[in-house]
Amino acid sequence: MPSTNKTSVNVIRDLGRIVINRRAALSNIEFEHRSATRRKVDEKATQLHAIASLKVLLDATKPQRGAATSSAANHVKINLKETTLASDRPNGNIDTTIDSGNELEEEPPEALSMSWPKGARKRITYLLVAPIIFPLYLTLPDTRTPRGKKFFPVTFIGSIVWIAAYSYLMVWWATVVGDTSKIPAEVMGLTFLAAGTSIPDLITSVIVARKGFGDMAVSSSVGSNIFDVTVGLPIPWLMYGIIYGQPVEVNSVGMVCSITILFLMLLFVVMSIACFRWRMNKGLGFTMFLLYFAFVAVSLMFEYDVLICPF
Repeated sequence: MPSTNKTSVNVIRDLGRIVINRRAALSNIEFEHRSATRRKVDEKATQLHAIASLKVLLDATKPQRGAATSSAANHVKINLKETTLASDRPNGNIDTTIDSGNELEEEPPEALSMSWPKGARKRITYLLVAPIIFPLYLTLPDTRTPRGKKFFPVTFIGSIVWIAAYSYLMVWWATVVGDTSKIPAEVMGLTFLAAGTSIPDLITSVIVARKGFGDMAVSSSVGSNIFDVTVGLPIPWLMYGIIYGQPVEVNSVGMVCSITILFLMLLFVVMSIACFRWRMNKGLGFTMFLLYFAFVAVSLMFEYDVLICPF
């Protein structure tokens, strides 16, 4: 009996040691698992911090660096899908993704609808643009629809024809208004016609600037004026000379002063942009408005003989 009791005691003691060793092993395994989980969480937190810092940097440089930087920053979009703690997830992973702006496609534009809109403001706009929109709607295929995409050459050529027609009507009506109001044709061309023909350029520049392509907006504004002077004027004069066999008479009184004012305005524009460190901001926009009003005021003074050009 005594030997049997000793054997039982030894067995129980061995079992106790095995349980203690297993508990210690489980504790070590759990500790190592927690350490690995914490290391993963720390790594993910570091990556998340770097991504957030990059996003802040891009957002900060977009409005300040103007043309070039905003164009580059527009191609990166950071999408932080989930930022959850490790305790809320079984594996402690944090999902972060960086999507390129080239992969994010914009929604396709909707086809033109001529239905009566809702709301007073939209209805007023509808009535104002209806005389322009209705002829285009009836004569040009809408390339935003699947059926009209294959007729894009017709739409392109037809748009040029309609621009020529609307331009002719605009010049004709401006001339009639000027003759009725006793306003010289030079003044009408300097103010109303200049503003009317520049509205499409303004809309285009605003659209591309809001998308972040500031350099394209500036290039469009400068290139359109160069195109008007070097192509828009010579082609009509060439056609007039070919058809009627005589040159176009242009009033050259004060032409030297007008060209001088043009070069001075160009110089002031470049100096203004340089003073604002080549950044397009509110101050530069306000300065451009002042320069435009100064140019119009001086030109009108020359037209009404308030200022006399010595050349």
